[in-house]
Amino acid sequence: MPEYKAPLRDMQFVLHEVFKAEQLWQNMPGTEEVNRELADAILEESAKINENLIAPLSQSGHEEGVKWDDGVVTTPKGYPEAFKQLAEGGWGGLAGEPNYGGQNMPKMLVLLFEEMLYSSNIAMGLYLTLTSGAALAIDNHASDELKEKYLPNMYSGQWAGAMCLTESHAGTDLGMIRTKAEPQADGTYKVTGTKIFITGGDHDLTENVIHLVLAKLPDAPAGSKGISLFLVPKVKVNDDGSLGERNGVNCGSIEHKMGINASATCVMNFDGAEGYLVGEINRGLQGMFTMMNYERLSVGIQGLSAAQTAYQWSCEYARERLQSRAPTGPVNQAGPADPIVVHPDVRRMLLTQKALVEAGRAFAVYVGKQLDVSKFGDGDAKALASGMVELLTPVAKAFLTDKGFEGTVLGQQCYGGHGYVREWGMEQLVRDVRIAQIYEGTNGIQAMDLMGRKVAANGAKNLQALIAEMRAFSADSASVAGMDEFLNPLNDAVDNLESLTKFVLEQAGSDANAIGAAANEYLHVMGFTLFSYMWAMMCRTVLSGESQQGEEFDKAKLQTARFFVQRLLPQASALSASIRNGSSTLMDIAEEAFA
Repeated sequence: MPEYKAPLRDMQFVLHEVFKAEQLWQNMPGTEEVNRELADAILEESAKINENLIAPLSQSGHEEGVKWDDGVVTTPKGYPEAFKQLAEGGWGGLAGEPNYGGQNMPKMLVLLFEEMLYSSNIAMGLYLTLTSGAALAIDNHASDELKEKYLPNMYSGQWAGAMCLTESHAGTDLGMIRTKAEPQADGTYKVTGTKIFITGGDHDLTENVIHLVLAKLPDAPAGSKGISLFLVPKVKVNDDGSLGERNGVNCGSIEHKMGINASATCVMNFDGAEGYLVGEINRGLQGMFTMMNYERLSVGIQGLSAAQTAYQWSCEYARERLQSRAPTGPVNQAGPADPIVVHPDVRRMLLTQKALVEAGRAFAVYVGKQLDVSKFGDGDAKALASGMVELLTPVAKAFLTDKGFEGTVLGQQCYGGHGYVREWGMEQLVRDVRIAQIYEGTNGIQAMDLMGRKVAANGAKNLQALIAEMRAFSADSASVAGMDEFLNPLNDAVDNLESLTKFVLEQAGSDANAIGAAANEYLHVMGFTLFSYMWAMMCRTVLSGESQQGEEFDKAKLQTARFFVQRLLPQASALSASIRNGSSTLMDIAEEAFA
């Protein structure tokens, strides 16, 4: 299995030269002290710990898997020690609130650490990032008493976090949950019910696991309007912060999965467990969505990360594997055959991976920028960024994971038969990243959220702001020599997205199925358009002389962008044509035909 090497050079190019992060940070209260020197030091240290500590555990952890024995969950060899080192290094509190021991680093920077973590070992990464998401929800919605009692140990990595939503009969439709919370005289609640598919629900990495649990009070309204959110610790915490007796929480079993075998996916039983209300009664989804939206971007990064590792490994393999001769004649004159990197179809696979990974990284940082401005900014900029976060979150989750899975499959394909056997590690990447298209809301649900809630429900207000931004960028960049070949496809893609949106919204006026029928393709059209925008921004950085990465790096950027706009972006046109054919071919077929 090849080693993982963090793509620091490209990360620094995107962060500093494309998005000029230091300039942004130093103009927002709360991030003024974060400069390029500090950011690069964090990235370099992150690369070291992920390359040397976390990545080597990935394959062995996958092979060993998580064990369950009479309610006790044990992670693979080396995981507790590695997690402890992550915790002691402060990585769990990187984005946390400083009042409780967090470091308050910008999301643009934190998500690059998360990319390295997931590229090294998705299963390990889940334990840390779920804790960060739970801490974010607690910080935004819990009482000061709960924050003071739980956040410091969560940021320090001494305690972990998990979110408990799904029940066997209630996945996406959370209004159907049966878990109950009975109020007690002392202000606590007795939480009773069973949750399934709980990532990191129990394990031996930390001394406590803090569960955020959706439940309903006995007199709660029906449906999603009756859901409340509760903090339920695995081990009760005394008033002085020390651990008390075991709470009524236990792991009934763990799932045996397609991938992420070193991640504990648990069935969690709550038997009159002591819990504490987070936020307001019957408004639990508001608090939980704070965590879910954090995790949705994090899951999108999982897709990007697996594709990055697959690309890195398949590039190395393609340069070394000898097979056949180049169509134009022998390249490796002294050898029996040429390296497969000379063959056009192998280059198609490698360039597709490269184009999607590099645009995906830029897009992730772009979304991180919106999150930073929505948190640290003020006035109109803050409001605009908040709207952009709403619009872009489902795209980040779904498009990055769809293209991430595609990238890992292409990487595996480059290996041929060797990609299908365990020793090379590629089949594990395919297995591990497959879940990213499913959890935190399947990608079909993300598409429905985008088309229905984030576009149709508000008259495409946030989308129009994004379209205006892309057009303003194009107009501003037109004077940069060499940009026409990247701006013209971007302009066409933006025009298409705008007209396509208008078409779907008009159809929705008379066709109840129009939005659902268009949603998946629409999300991908938006994804390709956004990737075209990312490539245009990167090309402008190169062509304007702002890149500091050298001639070879800059040349490869332009060539990869050219491949994207000529060979991948045209897919948006085909997807758009599919949408314009309407919903009838989906909905006119009788249910009995599905047999």
